[in-house]
Amino acid sequence: MAVTMKKLHAAADTVRKACGPADIAVILGSGLGGYEESLIDPQEIAYSKIPGFPVSTVAGHAGKFVVGTVRDKRVLVMSGRFHHYEGHSLDAVTMPIRVMALLGVKTLIITNAAGGVNTNFNAGELMLITDYINLSGRNPLRGKNLDEFGPRFPDMTNAFDPQLRDIALQRAQRHGIHLNQGVYCWMNGPSYESAAEIRMVRTLGADAVGMSTVPEVIVARHCGMRVLGISSITNMAAGVLDQPIHHEEVLQMGEKVRGSFRTLLDSLIDHLTEEESEKI
Repeated sequence: MAVTMKKLHAAADTVRKACGPADIAVILGSGLGGYEESLIDPQEIAYSKIPGFPVSTVAGHAGKFVVGTVRDKRVLVMSGRFHHYEGHSLDAVTMPIRVMALLGVKTLIITNAAGGVNTNFNAGELMLITDYINLSGRNPLRGKNLDEFGPRFPDMTNAFDPQLRDIALQRAQRHGIHLNQGVYCWMNGPSYESAAEIRMVRTLGADAVGMSTVPEVIVARHCGMRVLGISSITNMAAGVLDQPIHHEEVLQMGEKVRGSFRTLLDSLIDHLTEEESEKI
């Protein structure tokens, strides 16, 4: 699917009419759905109702935009994402990010379910993403640059906003939430990685591995958004433990961390509200 500005504006106009604008966006990963239930006066629209949007096919992804209020901020929750391994082009995978930008989103909190590569991690913990490694061999910005959003060669030195990462660590400590820090590695999927691949990415410096997030982060930074990334370590990656990996277990572990995840998100959005008040 080739993304054009006409298609993006048509999608953004449809979402705006149904749900209104937004300041902050949250992308929910596998097993982390439900945060949209905390929104005040929520308005929602199914992806199937948005022109040009693909539809998520993965269990644990609801497939809708929900916009409401949290701590006086307009928050858009993307409940369910699209993955390259589903057969979607990277244009389609990242189309929601560009639509968010057209809706006024300046800050993106992106989450995922990930396999723990760092042997000091445990399933059921959260990881603050400090950086990423792209081993897919693909980049969502390939092709004609959409100048309305950003430059041809965007800088990824601080793909994940350092100030937001500091705030996340402070807020996690305040609420007694154990928050690891580490590098996220993107692999194509949909098969889980081999044990040899996990040894490779560990050598390269990765602490967690997954099949999403990086293309969205690249496009968000291209659009000038501040980005914060959080992984739910739902399982240990291949070869770390002597046991097979099942998607059902990933979803179950996502359910277990949902409470602490929601507390941390609420606290982060509360900080963003305070941040805006200080500017006034």
